[in-house]
This record gives sequence, structure tokens and C-alpha cells, in this order.
Amino acid sequence: MQGLRVLVTRPAGQAEHLCRLIEAAGGTAVRLPAIEILDPVDMTRLEAVTASLSSYDLAVFVSVNAVRKGLDFIMARGAWPEHVKIASVGARSAQTLEAYGLAVDLVPQHQFNSEALLALDELQDMSGQRVVIFRGNGGREHLFETLTARGAAVEYAEVYRRACPEVDSHSILHHWQPGVLDVITITSNETLQNLFDMAGAAGRPLLRRIPLVVVSQRQSLLAERLGFSQAALVADNADDAAMVAALQRFRTAQDG
Repeated sequence: MQGLRVLVTRPAGQAEHLCRLIEAAGGTAVRLPAIEILDPVDMTRLEAVTASLSSYDLAVFVSVNAVRKGLDFIMARGAWPEHVKIASVGARSAQTLEAYGLAVDLVPQHQFNSEALLALDELQDMSGQRVVIFRGNGGREHLFETLTARGAAVEYAEVYRRACPEVDSHSILHHWQPGVLDVITITSNETLQNLFDMAGAAGRPLLRRIPLVVVSQRQSLLAERLGFSQAALVADNADDAAMVAALQRFRTAQDG
């Protein structure tokens, strides 16, 4: 990856590990957060879920942010109920849960998304089960709808909200100039949409020419709809190691 110039768009405070991996492989990491993680406007629902946490059978954490924001709130008010099982959509979320001293009962082994989690045998018959999904504001309804269809009583606990950073588009225009960046890493649809919005009218035509490494076909399709000129390279998942592996594949293809 020697000399590869990579724009990293993870939120501030969550990009350093990926940046270090890129730099250790000989690349240059350029930091530009394209999403902010903020507290919910209203904590009432989260307070209610925390107070009744022991009444649930399963808690699902959809992201690292859901783990950190949710557990910081919960653990400040008491211990995790031992009988409440824990499921994680991804490996990074599972590792973060374990850092809090919690055992993760269910996590996909290969693909890290809602579909892979829902494919696990333990989640096929959910009759009579109470489930709480820890997540940010909005997002896909697939987990909720599928678990409900399988017999569970499902509720959300929104523990953070995502926002687009306020950036003067002219102040970042230099990033999109030819020869400045080789590739951009994207880990969510919202991040890609935010980056596109942040670029502004003058920057978007230049931004569309820069190749993308994304983590799902949904992001690849969004890039196509936004008019990016090259098909995005899809990493195996959103894990930092998988992103680096995809960047290495990108560099090999460029050199070839």
C-alpha cells in the first residue's frame, strides 16, 4: 500500500486504529470525519429501557456506537442482568462488548450485517421472546420486522443520533483536486451521503471521480446513484482489518 493516499471518514475518535493500520502498511491516512455521533435529544425512552432491562430475553447491539453509548448509560446505573442474552451484528461491536466485561452470546462469523445475524439458528423461533435493539436514530427496519415476524416482542432503544458535521465546503475543496487522494473509505450510507453534501456544489464533480472502498452493496448502489464514475470496491465487512485488505486489493488492481 506504499504511497496510497486514503481519506478516512469514520467519526472523530473512532478513526485512529484504521489510520494506524493504513500508515503501518505504507499508506497515508487523511482524516475527515463525515459523521458525528451525538447523544439523543430525549433520553426518556432509554431511561425506561434501562429501568426494565431485566424483563428482556435478548439485547441486540447494531454498532460499536450503540455498544459504547448504551453501556455507558446502563452501567452508570447498575450491572447488566446476567440472564439477558446479548447479540451483536458485527465483530467490532462484539469486541467492544467484551471490553465492558460482557459475554456475547450471538454474533455472525463471516458477514457482519443484520441478514447474517438473523440467519443464526438461535433466532429462527422467537415466540414469546422480548427483544430490545440498541441503535442510533433511524436506520433499517429489517431486524425489527424479521424478529417480530418470528414471534418476538421487539422494542428500540435509541442511544445516539447521527449528524452531518458542519463544514465549510470551500475549506475542504482541496481534498477533491486531482492527485490529492487515491481512494476514500466509506462505512455507511449516511457517511457517504454526508460526504457528498459536505463537498458542496463546487466539490461534487471532483469528488465523484475519486474511487471508493465501501462495506456493502447498498453503499455501492448509493455511490452509483450519486454519480460516482467508478464502481466502488466492496470490502468483506466494516472491520478495520477488512478495510485494509480491501485497500490492498485496490492498490494491486491499480498497479496491475
